Amino acid sequence: MLLDFNNLNINNLSFHTDFGQKIIFFLKEWFSESDTVEVQTSGSTGTPKIFEIEKRKMLNSAVMTCNFLGLKEGDKALICLPVEYISGKMMVVRSIERKLKLVVAEPSLKPVEFLNEEIDFCAMTPLQVENSLDKLHLIKNLIIGGAAVSESLKHKISGNLKLSPSNRIFETYGMSETLSHIALKEIVPKPEDYFTIFENVSISVDDRGCLKISAPNLNAEVLQTNDLVEIKGEKQFKFLGRIDNVINSGGAKIFPETLEALVKKEIPNEAVFVGIKDESLGQKLILIIEGKESEDISAKISGLPFEKSFHKPKEIIFMEEIPRTPNGKVNRLELERKINEYL
Repeated sequence: MLLDFNNLNINNLSFHTDFGQKIIFFLKEWFSESDTVEVQTSGSTGTPKIFEIEKRKMLNSAVMTCNFLGLKEGDKALICLPVEYISGKMMVVRSIERKLKLVVAEPSLKPVEFLNEEIDFCAMTPLQVENSLDKLHLIKNLIIGGAAVSESLKHKISGNLKLSPSNRIFETYGMSETLSHIALKEIVPKPEDYFTIFENVSISVDDRGCLKISAPNLNAEVLQTNDLVEIKGEKQFKFLGRIDNVINSGGAKIFPETLEALVKKEIPNEAVFVGIKDESLGQKLILIIEGKESEDISAKISGLPFEKSFHKPKEIIFMEEIPRTPNGKVNRLELERKINEYL
């Protein structure tokens, strides 16, 4: 199904799938007299919430992304993300703002397996990209969000022989409160370590080293995150990890996301570091690996060049399936609960 936003009559739209019906419902909500629409948070760091967002600010966000990527009227985009969340809604809003032609693909692990012609723009989760590597060369501008892009996936993307210099793939940084993303980091053709923020966005850190975002076109308030970052200049920052995920083991602060990036350079499995209560250390560092138990994987991890001796996990646990939120993010709270029950 193709929606041409240069010539669209929502009253004539007809979808026979549940996803298509949700898109029609959102379009009717968008073109209603209300100044706001409802958006659901992912629940990756707590209980999912529903809140109202001004349409005007969503349009501002759409302009930022479209301008950064150089999208123009008549370009073809593809939506394959749930429209309950800001990620899916913003794909529709970008198409409205820039008058794009929007291909509708059912959200799935292989959303572009049907694709046989080039498109100009698409947004996917890392898991969707993992299962779409043979089609990435057909997407001129791809943004990846919803969860961190693992080192192993970055390696698969950069080593994709079908990709050309005209293919641009980015990792995103953002949240529901910033109306999707406010910064992008290039994976190909030139891999970057730092996110670059959009126009009309400024950043700083608090006394904990956590990122503060000022984006008046998106949110009237200065957004205080719990993301530890390293700022470079006025427009770039490196994500180090979430402060509420920091593990305090024997008085040392450990950033699990940093260690996970190291591990994922060597193994294809999902890997998550957690801290469990320990009488002597306060928290004991445990590594959870998704998949069947493997001596080969355990040996690779044991041989990794961890910067500090206390970065090496005290125990490795293999789990058949790591719990995730509905939009694919690792649910650390649920994982820690399961591990505490297991131990």
